[in-house]
Amino acid sequence: MTNEQTKPKGLITAKVHNYLIETLQQKGYEVVYLPAITYEELATTIKDIEGLIVTTRLKIDKNILDNAPQLKWIGRLGSGMELIDVPFAESKGIYCISSPEGNRNAVAEHSLGMLLGLMNKLYSSFNEVKQGQWIRDANRGTELTGKTVGIIGYGNTGGAFAKLLAPFDVTVLAHDKYLHGFAKGYIREAQLEQVARYADVVSLHLPLTDETFHYASDAFFQSLKNKPYFLTACRGKVTDTAALIRALQAGNITGAGIDVLENEKLNTYTAEEKQQLDWLCAQPNVIITPHIAGYSHEAFYKMAKVVLDKLVQKGLLKK
Repeated sequence: MTNEQTKPKGLITAKVHNYLIETLQQKGYEVVYLPAITYEELATTIKDIEGLIVTTRLKIDKNILDNAPQLKWIGRLGSGMELIDVPFAESKGIYCISSPEGNRNAVAEHSLGMLLGLMNKLYSSFNEVKQGQWIRDANRGTELTGKTVGIIGYGNTGGAFAKLLAPFDVTVLAHDKYLHGFAKGYIREAQLEQVARYADVVSLHLPLTDETFHYASDAFFQSLKNKPYFLTACRGKVTDTAALIRALQAGNITGAGIDVLENEKLNTYTAEEKQQLDWLCAQPNVIITPHIAGYSHEAFYKMAKVVLDKLVQKGLLKK
C-alpha cells in the first residue's frame, strides 16, 4: 500500500478559500474537493471520509452519518448548525464545529450598509436618477445618530453589529433569551417588549430552530410601536415573508433590509413565491441582497482559518 493511499481523506462540499485546501494537504490529508456534490452523491462518497467541510447547502442527517463510519469531524464554514444532526453526530464520536467568528464582522458591516442605504434612500433615489428624475425633498434622509437600535440575538453577529454602531451615539437594546450579563455603556439588556416599544431599528441575529421558525410573524410586526427599520441577515425562515409584506403594506415598519429569503432557490419558485418577491423588489423602501452578508472576501478566508484553528486546538489536526 502506498503512502498516498493511507492518507486520511477530507471532503469539501462547497467553494472554499484555497487556504483551507492547502492547509489540509499540508497536515497530511488527501483533499476531495467536490463543491457541487449532491446529497445522494454525498451518501455514497462519505464512506471513507475522515473530515467533512460543509456550508448551508447540504443536510448532514442520520442517513449521511450512518454512511460515514470513518468520520471524525465536521467543520461548518459560517454560523448555524441547523442542517447538521449534531446530537446524533456527537453520539457517534464526531466532533462538530462552526466558525461564526470568521464572518461576524462581514455580517455586521453588511447590516449597517443596508440600514444606512434605507435611511438615506440611497438605492431608491439612485434608481430615480437613472430614470431621469432629480427629486430632493422626497428623498430627505433620516440620521441613525441618536436612535435606538434593537438587536434580537446577541451572539457573534449581534454583538459585532452592536460594536459597529458605537460611533453613531445610539442606544442598543439587545435581547437574547439565552445570554445575559453583556450590558455595557450604550448596550443594554432588554426584554422583547422593550425592543418592540422603543426601537427605531430592529435587527434579527437568530439561528434557525424550531423555536425561531417564523419568529418575525404578524404578531411580531404588529407589536412594533415606532415603525422601525427591519433588518435580517440570519436565516430566511426566521422571517415569515407573507407577514413581512403585510407589515410593509400596513406601515408597521418603515423599511426592510433583507439578505436572506425563505426559499433562496429562485428557479424553484411557485407562482405565489414569485409574486411575493416581485412585490418586495418593487418597493422603494426594501433592499434585498442574495445571502452575501457573511460572504466577504475577508470572511471567506477567516471562516476557513477559524475551522482549521479549532481542529488543531482539539487535536484533530496536527499543529
